[in-house]
Amino acid sequence: MTESAAPRIDTSRPHPARVYDWWLGGKDNYPVDEELARKILAVDGTVLRGARANRRFMIRAVRAAAESGIRQFLDIGTGIPTEPNLHQVAQGVAAQAKVVYADNDPIVLRHAEALLHGSPEGSTEYVHADVRDLDVLLGRAADSLDLAQPVALSLVALTHYLDDTAYELVREYVSRLAPGSWLILSQVTPDLSPEAIEKAANAFRHSGTPFHPRSLPEFARFFDGLELLGPGLIPVSGWRPDPEDVAIQAEGIVPVYAGVARKP
Repeated sequence: MTESAAPRIDTSRPHPARVYDWWLGGKDNYPVDEELARKILAVDGTVLRGARANRRFMIRAVRAAAESGIRQFLDIGTGIPTEPNLHQVAQGVAAQAKVVYADNDPIVLRHAEALLHGSPEGSTEYVHADVRDLDVLLGRAADSLDLAQPVALSLVALTHYLDDTAYELVREYVSRLAPGSWLILSQVTPDLSPEAIEKAANAFRHSGTPFHPRSLPEFARFFDGLELLGPGLIPVSGWRPDPEDVAIQAEGIVPVYAGVARKP
């Protein structure tokens, strides 16, 4: 595990990873996180479905990448461990898969050991770094991953916490990866539930957490220059759904877009 000096946990402000943890029924959150999570749930009844749908999209996309031959995975914005973790999915397909997790939340750092029990044939590592510290994050990831070979970059439910500098940031990450690498991305959108998402965005912003829902054309910009994989850019539960996902779709909309693409 690669990390800097143990950072202090700030319990005065909510953190997206801990809010997400509360939505998923986890215990690794603080009253300030629960307060924001409940406020958003009160104005947007889709958030619990959205949290589950994002996890299931990650599972399906990572499985597809591993089945296609990808053997290296970089998961940024990992969040608090919730099984199945990405390495369990990837190494369930290919035991020799190498996985690096990265997050900036000290709570995730505290629980990082739970992320490191991978297959003996492969490897799993955790780096404590912020997605915006690209050089630091990739430098530490390169201790475990061969960036000259294809990598699946997972940015699930992360970019809506970043302003429009996210476009250049994602482009720069992809530019550092080898041809044949994958980009796995999901993003909250106002397109499918505009009033509820605006209220949720305001709750995030009032708490001091930036929040940037994006329309379908705005989401599509993240994939400029990449080869989209079928079925393209689509609501998250509809990306190559398993039977369980088809059943979940009947519960109602999830205002999150998903997409997976390959670097030519």
